[in-house]
Amino acid sequence: MAKLFFYIFNLLFLVLYLYPGSILGLLLYGNINKQPQLTEDFISNFLEVSSNHVYAFMLLSLLGFFNYFNSKKKLIIFYLFFIAIILEIFHIIIPQRSFEISDLNGNIIGISLSLLITYIFYYAKKNFS
Repeated sequence: MAKLFFYIFNLLFLVLYLYPGSILGLLLYGNINKQPQLTEDFISNFLEVSSNHVYAFMLLSLLGFFNYFNSKKKLIIFYLFFIAIILEIFHIIIPQRSFEISDLNGNIIGISLSLLITYIFYYAKKNFS
């Protein structure tokens, strides 16, 4: 059941990410050009990170790691980083979307945080059980 949820979330994620414009903006605001913002983006002196992308890729990654970390660790890590990069590159050619380095940073940070959380969880489970 958890794997099915991961596959459904993946499909939904791809549709939302590749749709020309914002489906969520259309549903929430009636405006395909307005993107809902959960929290303000993370901005420092040297790095700008899209908070929405961190949250989205953390959720997707945690679902993927929960289902495949023990059996297909290298494959799931490769898959997540691959789609993080390739989906953002597709924004170059999708109408009403644009490639943004802050979005790519958010994708990669979301996956990395999920990977760190997963390693901590498995380490704690192994050493404290």
